[in-house]
Parts: sequence; structure tokens; C-alpha cells
Amino acid sequence: MEYKDYYKIMGVDRKATPEEIKRAYRKLARKYHPDVSKEKDAEAKFKELGEAYEVLKDPKKRAAYDRIGQNWQEGQTFTPPPEWQREFDFGTGFAGGGRTTGFSDFFEALFGGGFSPHQEGVFYRGFQAQGEDQHVRILIDLEDAYHGASRTVALDTPEIDAQGRIVSNRKTLNIKIPRGIQAGQRIRLTGQGMPGMQGGKNGDLYLEVEFNKHRYFQAKGKDISIELPVTPWEAALGGNVPVPTLGGKVEVKIPRGSQAGTQLRLKGRGLPGVTPGDQLVTLKIVTPPAPDEAAAALYKRMAELMPMNPRQNMGID
Repeated sequence: MEYKDYYKIMGVDRKATPEEIKRAYRKLARKYHPDVSKEKDAEAKFKELGEAYEVLKDPKKRAAYDRIGQNWQEGQTFTPPPEWQREFDFGTGFAGGGRTTGFSDFFEALFGGGFSPHQEGVFYRGFQAQGEDQHVRILIDLEDAYHGASRTVALDTPEIDAQGRIVSNRKTLNIKIPRGIQAGQRIRLTGQGMPGMQGGKNGDLYLEVEFNKHRYFQAKGKDISIELPVTPWEAALGGNVPVPTLGGKVEVKIPRGSQAGTQLRLKGRGLPGVTPGDQLVTLKIVTPPAPDEAAAALYKRMAELMPMNPRQNMGID
């Protein structure tokens, strides 16, 4: 009989993790399933894939297969070592006697006896398979994250039609945006992912949230930042000025003698949560223009009364 390289059939490395093997199987099973596939020899490849997965998903069978297959390559004439099964316990039904259904002579020689094609993970025509999860990025406004909102989104999703063909179908979903959600977090819609096969459950749809660019707010985690323009006299003399927040206008006290880049923290004015975020306010001093002689004279008078060299520590005097 010919040796079968199950890793090659699955398209995975010999050091692949169980999760990597599972993902590879699901992808290929959908590709070669006889009810939907247009691939040449799809049914034969599908059965071969099911056989490979039956071995590699089981730690004991995989260990046994790895031991005897170290020096063999796909297609080589193979004979298992005499009475090699005595070294392994495959559970009820795998000690010989009887025949497995639909598997190769190679599998029979190694694991023959008592296997049921209805066991979990081995799929024949008519099998049930859960659909794949889908991941989609959506853009929302910061105000929606602050207040919470309900929105309608349109998504193109693949479906299997009555003729077994995979077609694109646009569906409209009403989603609820949780109050306080942050960029990078996900909204899970159960059962709205890829359709299952033969009555299997649909996968889930995960909506990864990103924020639309805001006119003056920026978000980092649950904190909100804003650059606040102030006049030179507001910075020099201090005082209360209005500041926009996601929750509405508030008054903030500018410390006397503030400089450009001075940062103020408004506690609890960021995105809501068990511990709400803060709003960080960075001052930006805006200098008025001098459009006429009177304004220019005022600036000259300020220079005389308040002489200063802001570059004195830069070594360019």
C-alpha cells in the first residue's frame, strides 16, 4: 500500500498546533465539499481530507502516525511494523477487527476497526459544519461611542444557494453600539457570520470599531484629547474659558502664566465606563494679527514693557 502524508494533504507543517490543523481542515472542507465544490475530484479529495483530519486531530493517533512516518514520503510503498498497535491505546474499536467506512487501506492498516463516519470532525456528504466567523471593520462617530447608539449597516456576505453555489448576498443589519466602546474593540453578532452547511450553525460576525476623524477631538483608549486655542492674555492672566466635551460645554480654569503646550486634565470627561476616561486639554496660544498701525504700536509697546528672549537657552544669542 502507499504511504499517505496527512500533513501534506492538510497543507500544514508537522509542528502545526491543533488550532492550526482545525483551521486548515475547515478551510479545505469548505473548498472540496461535494455539495458545493466545482473542483476536479472534489469528493475524493474531501474523503482524503477527512481521513487526514481524523488522524491529526487526535493526539494519540497523531503520535502513533508521527512515530512510524518519520522516514516515509507520500506515495512510497509502506508496510506497518508487525504488531505496532500494541504500543498505543486508541480507545474502544481501534485494536483491530471490523472495517472503517470510506477510509484508505493505509488508514485501515494503522487504525482499522470500529470507526464510525459519524464521529465528530469527519465529514461526508450530508455532514453538518458550523460556518466560519467573519470579521469586519466599521467606522462610527465618537459621539456614538460616548452616548451609545443604534445604527444600520449593509454587508456583503457569501451564502450557498439552492444549486449549491456560493453567491454574494447583501444584508442589512441593525446594530447597537454600546456606550463607552473604544477603538479596536469588537461588537459580536451571534449567528450573523458565514452560513453553516447541512443545518450546521452559522458563524458569528465580529464588527471591529474604528472612529471617524473628528473635527477637534482625538481618542486614545478611553481618554479624549483636544487642542484648545487661547489668546495671549488668557494664557498670561488666567481665567475661565469654555471648552467643548463629548458631553457638552464646560468651563475650565486657565492657570495664570500658562504657556503653549500646557495640559489640563478634565477628570471623567472621556469615554464612559466603570472608570470613565478623562479629557486632556492642550493649550495653543493664538497670536492676534496686527492689521494696522495702531495694533502694531501696541505690540511695540508690549515689547518695551515686557522685554524677553524666548531663545536665550538655545545658544543663538
